[in-house]
Amino acid sequence: MAYDESLVNKVREALIHLPNVEEKKMFQGLTFMVDGKMCIGIRNEEIMCRIDPNMYESVLERIDCRPMIHGKRTIRGYVFVNEEGYKRKEDFDFWIKLALDFNKKAKASKKRKK
Repeated sequence: MAYDESLVNKVREALIHLPNVEEKKMFQGLTFMVDGKMCIGIRNEEIMCRIDPNMYESVLERIDCRPMIHGKRTIRGYVFVNEEGYKRKEDFDFWIKLALDFNKKAKASKKRKK
């Protein structure tokens, strides 16, 4: 699993005030689940944010992010933000807020039966 530990710690600090945060290794990195829902992830030096699909197109106009592509499929509502996109505190806070705002509305994935 490749991810930037200092970035992981920065995200941990941003989420520390929340009561139900869980960390899971997935997508070749570390994902933060908030209230049982995928919210923010770290892979290498990028932040993965789950955002409102209705905002997806406008957010992709920013030069500091790209769509999440799984296999050959683009996953609407998920973006990767590069280091330039979160280097400044106000930009980092923007992405964290965007992901947390959508998390309140997002549905949790169905639990798989074992």
